[in-house]
Amino acid sequence: MFSMNTTRTIVGIIGNLASVFLRISPLPTIVQIWKKKSVEQYSAAPYLATFLNCGLWVFYGTPIVHPNSLLLLTVNGLGVVITIVYLFVFLYCSDRNNRFKVALIVLAEVVFMAAHAILVLTLAHNWKLRSAIVGSTAGVCNILVYASPLAIMKLVITTKSVEYMPFSISLCSFVTGVCWTVYAFLPIDPYILAPNGIGALAGLAQLVLYAKYYKSNKSLDENSQVDIEVGKSEFGLTTHAKKPSSEA
Repeated sequence: MFSMNTTRTIVGIIGNLASVFLRISPLPTIVQIWKKKSVEQYSAAPYLATFLNCGLWVFYGTPIVHPNSLLLLTVNGLGVVITIVYLFVFLYCSDRNNRFKVALIVLAEVVFMAAHAILVLTLAHNWKLRSAIVGSTAGVCNILVYASPLAIMKLVITTKSVEYMPFSISLCSFVTGVCWTVYAFLPIDPYILAPNGIGALAGLAQLVLYAKYYKSNKSLDENSQVDIEVGKSEFGLTTHAKKPSSEA
């Protein structure tokens, strides 16, 4: 029989692997942006949200905030590195206005994380209080990350096409949410449990939509003439897919 600590470690390792796959799942999109030297209709919002989310969880996983959280610390540290690469590509390939907006938000996130860390370490004098403060902040941010596909899910329902909701990302989101939810029960950690439980449900909803609409999957250019709005309400950084110009 496995002890609770051993079981927790095994589940955490599986959760780490799922999280790594989730972090690298946007890689084909990033490669496409780099090759075309244009961000086209893609939004930087998911990468900005992930950068802030991983940064907060790295702080949460440090021994001075929440001891015995090495797995949480390592996977989110890797997430920060990967997301920095994504944001660099996005900045390099954006136009001047979009580049300025993205750079400004990155700077604001760095300032927020630094100020948050300084205040927590200065005002909270034991790890339980620090865990509560940082865990609550990171949990809210984590929920926002998991909620980011809502715009895509609305697009899927409207167009009856899963073209812009890749199956691999939806599956990784679901598996990651489930693994970290189980991890949070061994023993119970409400700051990990709440956002990842919501994340598991959000991932499940995406898989249900995929199962419903994948057979009728068609290009959005064939189904409608409306602009594609990805992450319209997220940071105001959406760019729109242009209609193809008619040729003489």
